[in-house]
Amino acid sequence: MKINEVEQQVGITKKNIRFYEQQGLLNPRRNVENGYRDYMEEDVSELKKIKLLRKLSLPIEEIRKIQHGELLLEDALQRQLIVLEREKINLQETSGLCHSLLEDHCKYPVLMPDEYLERMVAMEKEGTRFTNVNKNDIIQKKFGSIIAAGTFIIFMVFLICVFIWGYITDPIPLWMLGVFIFIPIAVIMAVIIALIQRMREIEGGEEDAARKY
Repeated sequence: MKINEVEQQVGITKKNIRFYEQQGLLNPRRNVENGYRDYMEEDVSELKKIKLLRKLSLPIEEIRKIQHGELLLEDALQRQLIVLEREKINLQETSGLCHSLLEDHCKYPVLMPDEYLERMVAMEKEGTRFTNVNKNDIIQKKFGSIIAAGTFIIFMVFLICVFIWGYITDPIPLWMLGVFIFIPIAVIMAVIIALIQRMREIEGGEEDAARKY
């Protein structure tokens, strides 16, 4: 069957189906006549399992291990229960602090944050987490991608400069210089396009979107 049919049956977008394929969670066979993906009922069943586990917030890597028999579903669910219980406690603690602020009738212009910050420090020492971990993860992913792409682009610019310097000191046919310069420029453009796509994925793209399914 075609991907549009799979999309309707499972209730997830083609974008997410492609994402799961890229992550190695789904491997539909190819039609030998046209090379297109040909989805089977087994693929639909697998996608529904993935959808269920993602709705339970299981990480992609754990689902992959479950599929490969490297992790038992029971163990993954037990681990997820521990994570969810921790998140539940964190929410309860955060909620309690919000109630305290309300009960103290705090007004922003006269808010004295020191007492509450000290309480938060004590709560964090006991395991409560107030930091937006997802946001920090996004920042780290963006930073790593930008550094990697920037380093590669700088190297390509250096190559262009070397080619130009070589042309000035020992001239070669202009068309040859153009070819030498065109290659790193094309690579730079490809890196920039890939970086933009990666930024979109990190900001709210495929992996975060897939989390909903």
